[in-house]
Amino acid sequence: MAAARHSTLDFMLGAKADGETILKGLQSIFQEQGMTESVHTWQDHGYLATYINKNGSFANLRIYPHGLVLLDLQSYDGDSQGQEVDSLLNKVEERMKELSRDSTGRVKRLPPIVRGGAIDRYWPTADGRLVEYDIDEVVYDEDSPYQNIKILHSKQFGNILILSGDVNLAESDLAYTQAIMGSGKEDYSGKDVLILGGGDGGILCEIVKLKPKMVIMVEIDQMVIDGCKKYMRKTCGDVLDNLKGDCYQVLIEDCIPVLKRYAKEGREFDYVINDLTAVPISTSPEEDSTWEFLRLILDLSMKVLKPDGKYFTQGNCVNLTEALSLYEEQLGRLYCPVEFSKEIVCVPSYLELWVFYTVWKKANP
Repeated sequence: MAAARHSTLDFMLGAKADGETILKGLQSIFQEQGMTESVHTWQDHGYLATYINKNGSFANLRIYPHGLVLLDLQSYDGDSQGQEVDSLLNKVEERMKELSRDSTGRVKRLPPIVRGGAIDRYWPTADGRLVEYDIDEVVYDEDSPYQNIKILHSKQFGNILILSGDVNLAESDLAYTQAIMGSGKEDYSGKDVLILGGGDGGILCEIVKLKPKMVIMVEIDQMVIDGCKKYMRKTCGDVLDNLKGDCYQVLIEDCIPVLKRYAKEGREFDYVINDLTAVPISTSPEEDSTWEFLRLILDLSMKVLKPDGKYFTQGNCVNLTEALSLYEEQLGRLYCPVEFSKEIVCVPSYLELWVFYTVWKKANP
């Protein structure tokens, strides 16, 4: 499946740009490609030249008076055209260096962005930066009643689980699983554990190795489990092959009714691990439904947590300081007083530092 290829070439000149000279100097390069030229100019805002080829490719050359020159070229992503584009960009770069020999500043040429291809390699980080992954295969792509589920293969990260456009976990991300379990500082042997979410099976797999008394995992989406047990086995091992094992049980349910039921029954756990959703990035917690959901989960989790138990959860990207501060404010509004600590961990496939929280009930004075 072919796609559109968007190439860019930027020049930051050391002096003001002589737009007319640049246009004349580059004109022959575009003419050699059979591209027709159209020029727009503004007295105080420089030049915009467009070049259109008969095969449908086109280029925009924007010349700003202060010295910034931008070339954007969009073409069909075929082998021969790719070579033509690279040749054109090379010629423009060399000519620009000749034209601005006395004022050469920074030259920036990025790898082309491929748009509309069969494999989507571009996914945003939590703090809004665009990352291009080395994805070479769509392993799984299905819509469940709750979300779109993708598992994509990365050459360096292995298979990556992506839920509704959000990178969740890759096979390389044991650091995430370890962090949300307490970073190896906890003794799970003989303990009762409740996992909220965690459909990739990573947390369940690691805890089962530590010989707990019983682990209950509550995951709403059967299709996440089905996809991960087939394509994320480096993460989940064989624990998702059956919904019940010697020391664990997986419930395919909404966790809120389950939490309410356990609270009513007086059932308590040594550990509650919330792997449902990251701290929202919204700065209006009173108006955002995700914040309401988060507060409800926190309160219900505290009700089923033993007095000396611990609650683990992910936060968000370390750069989202305002959202994280708001989350910490919410911890002060629970039905019972709590204390917390946090840890910053680098999760490989996230390509960013991630904050994890440990919360526990405050001891009576």
